[in-house]
Amino acid sequence: MSAFNPAQLGKVGVLFGGRSAERDVSIMSGTGVLAALKSKGVDAHAFDPGQRSIAELAAEKFDRVFIALHGRFGEDGSLQGALEQLGIPYTGSGVMACAIGMDKIFTKLIWLQKGLPTPRYTSITGSTDLAAVVAELGLPLIVKPPHEGSTIGITKVSAAGDLKAAYDIAAGFDDVVLAEEFVTGREFTVAVLGKGVNARALPIVEIVAPGGNYDYQNKYFTDDVKYFCPAVLDEATAGEMARLAVEAYRALDCEGWGRVDFLLRASDNKPFLIEVNASPGMTGHSLVPMAARAMGISYEDLCVEILSSARLKMAKGQEVAK
Repeated sequence: MSAFNPAQLGKVGVLFGGRSAERDVSIMSGTGVLAALKSKGVDAHAFDPGQRSIAELAAEKFDRVFIALHGRFGEDGSLQGALEQLGIPYTGSGVMACAIGMDKIFTKLIWLQKGLPTPRYTSITGSTDLAAVVAELGLPLIVKPPHEGSTIGITKVSAAGDLKAAYDIAAGFDDVVLAEEFVTGREFTVAVLGKGVNARALPIVEIVAPGGNYDYQNKYFTDDVKYFCPAVLDEATAGEMARLAVEAYRALDCEGWGRVDFLLRASDNKPFLIEVNASPGMTGHSLVPMAARAMGISYEDLCVEILSSARLKMAKGQEVAK
């Protein structure tokens, strides 16, 4: 990236930790981002919203903040709304994009309205006829809490009798649970940088986990998962996946940076959108930095590029940037 003057970025807060079930992952992400920004001469400071108040955040008088929070109260639009009120420019997507992207059910509704491919699904509550769910979606299927990430609360259900237990696990996080058709195939992710017409896909990453189990432990705490970047795909499939990733990102009005997850169905090589991450991981195992490296963008330069895009997302004519 082009040379920059770190002083122009002002006093920067790196927000990480928080109160979600992904707190530990956020601490790993934020620690890495903080060190990267400091190495580039940025006046960066740690701030943990899980331990300090919004009043303390305002008192710090940050010129901009880098959001390295994951999950509720950091990735769901609530913090973004507070930052808009405080007038502090921030990285990543705005209030609405974060709120919708955090809800896998509403994300699917928008993607389907846009004609984008995503696995068939239904919503489950405590009063849902579970036999009807199995009849509709078939087996196996995936049950997940729609507002969690990092595979928290997810269960693969292969027998009808196991669906109630899977629902109970997911219902520990959300009142309404997502049941989704299981797609057999390869797993990929596509990082996206930018906004609107300037949004661009980074090289595709294929994820090969032991036994196909890309769970919380394998994501962050082992070296057993294999990653291939750029993924080995034919040109047409790779191009289609990159196009869909950018369309899916734009459909939710995401900006700054994000990550779109896919399954590529084995039977016909058709890609299916699974979810979007509006505040992706930035740990040593994370996929956005991996994709950036494949383009020759270092972790440190990636952090600076994302930070440089920090802004408020107010109505046209009222936008404030520092």
